[in-house]
Amino acid sequence: MANLSPFAIFGLEPRFRIDLEDLARRHQSAMRKVHPDLFAGRSAAERRVAEQWSTRINECYELLRNPVERGAWLCEAAGCSVEAETRTSMPADFLVEQLEKREALESVDDAESARRFLEMAEADFGRLTEETARAIDDRRDWPAAVDSVRRLMFAERLLTEARRRLAALAAQP
Repeated sequence: MANLSPFAIFGLEPRFRIDLEDLARRHQSAMRKVHPDLFAGRSAAERRVAEQWSTRINECYELLRNPVERGAWLCEAAGCSVEAETRTSMPADFLVEQLEKREALESVDDAESARRFLEMAEADFGRLTEETARAIDDRRDWPAAVDSVRRLMFAERLLTEARRRLAALAAQP
């Protein structure tokens, strides 16, 4: 079970571009086979195995749904670690751009401005997602893929913060 890749769990080719609706259907299908409730009347060992499979399937589903995690997994599988926890260096121009975006987000003080910022952050995330797809699926350029995934991590954080900011501002009277 642990030896199966997240892609193999769902019968998918290891690629960055995946159909998320198809993935959801495959997830539901897999869960219908191993959901622990189906094994309630079975032995403790069978229930434990069903729980383990269910957990593994859910973990793999969450990993594949997330473009950052999916990209990092594919890079790691190709022998090119993203080193998200240990490698903190990024090009100076990229870091300056990130600081400017964060400052811009901090200065947003109304829901409409927050919506516009969120749209920009979503577009940036989409652009970096496609850049990652091209590096991984089209070119198999693993150094470029690692760089792209690392940039995508920053974009994902900014997108999350933009969503929070919009929610907070929209909730104000």
